[in-house]
Amino acid sequence: VQLTESGGGLVQAGGSLRLSCAASGFTFDDYAIGWFRQAPGKEREGVSCIMSTDGSTYYKESVKGRFTISTDNAKNTVYLQMNSLKPEDTGVYYCSAESRVGITRCPVFGSWGQGIQVTVFS
Repeated sequence: VQLTESGGGLVQAGGSLRLSCAASGFTFDDYAIGWFRQAPGKEREGVSCIMSTDGSTYYKESVKGRFTISTDNAKNTVYLQMNSLKPEDTGVYYCSAESRVGITRCPVFGSWGQGIQVTVFS
């Protein structure tokens, strides 16, 4: 499985970015896929993920109402639309994907992308 993130960059607070993660060698059948981030000096944390078992989604509390996760199964791609960005959203964003029948949690034991930098300045 290869996950390739794109769409990061430098943005002013209040702006928007859309992250994309293209998955190759991964079948969008029974899966969980999503986004994690790591800020400097902090541990990696889950931001948002989606589980195919029941179509449920998870959002970190601080991003609810601002971020939206979606998938395009035909393109084997997951997106993270990030609006109203804040400086505390700054970090390296990682895509993760896990294929497992009946999975109902975020993909912490699957494959990882290399990460992409998102920097929000005030």
